[in-house]
Amino acid sequence: MAELSRHAHRKDEHLSLAEKFYHPTATSQFDQLRFVHQGLPEMAYADVDLHTQLGPLTLPVPLMIEAMTGGSPRTGKVNAMLGRMAAATGMPVASGSQSIALKDAQAVSTFTVLRENNPDGLVFANIGAGHSVAQARSAVNMLAADALEIHINAAQELVMPEGDRDFHWLDEIGEIVAALDVPVIVKEVGFGMARETLTQLAGVGVQYVDLGGRGGTNFAQIENFRRPEKELDYLAGWGQSTVESLFEARQVPALTVIATGGVRQPLDAAKALALGASVVGSAGQILHSLIKTDEATTTQMLLDWQTGLKTIMTLLGTRNLAALREKQLLLSPELTAYCQQRGLPK
Repeated sequence: MAELSRHAHRKDEHLSLAEKFYHPTATSQFDQLRFVHQGLPEMAYADVDLHTQLGPLTLPVPLMIEAMTGGSPRTGKVNAMLGRMAAATGMPVASGSQSIALKDAQAVSTFTVLRENNPDGLVFANIGAGHSVAQARSAVNMLAADALEIHINAAQELVMPEGDRDFHWLDEIGEIVAALDVPVIVKEVGFGMARETLTQLAGVGVQYVDLGGRGGTNFAQIENFRRPEKELDYLAGWGQSTVESLFEARQVPALTVIATGGVRQPLDAAKALALGASVVGSAGQILHSLIKTDEATTTQMLLDWQTGLKTIMTLLGTRNLAALREKQLLLSPELTAYCQQRGLPK
């Protein structure tokens, strides 16, 4: 029980530290992309259709409330709010890691509030890599989930004082993908994905990835702060940004992409969608708004993001996401150099 209590305390620590290290200006590199304005859209705002597909799942908008928390009384209250916000906005909501709930029945209710408050919407379960098929099924059943996220977080674990040190994950991921009858999304937690990793995942049957790029919540920074000596600060900039990861993912077109990491506004989402994402998620910005304002204000922010996205698409003369993907984005010299060195078409 002491270990479970420590696990629950860590969940509360992560919540507090995510807000402590929140930055209003993200480093996900969306600011290094520009659309080319066209003055004659030749369409109406009402013509914009935001529907998108995530495999068999139809989403009314290409935005989602990303995985954050769960496992303690405090985080359970946050999850209840997230569930209500998902129901009010039509956006999917992903659970935080359910690993504690697989060990401790008392923690289950801190996750099931997501489904209780969003009974008819899309809810995604979440476990870490290294879990079994049976545990994956339990996580999905716990939430009557529409999909499962499997997070890969080697960098976080290595910086975490009590983290794992063994990362033989790929075969088990493939087994879970083959066994489950809901979409399985492999998710990074803030360090991005390279085409080599994406190719490995596709090779074991993965069809859906959440890029989780550098630029949002920084778990290397958070876990280093929890270390007594705080000596791994040099890893704070580790990984690929969300934008770099989107360019990497374009080289593995068989994968359906969710883009997360430092999404702060509708323009970030529009750029991610133009680069090929089917869905764009946010966690840190939503949590920050909940802490600094309230549930109603944060819900309205997410509704404003939807109208903002429609506004941007109208400006670009794009009626749907397929048309948005045809629009050119201008790259900064830094992004251009990244793509050249990685052999990525711009």
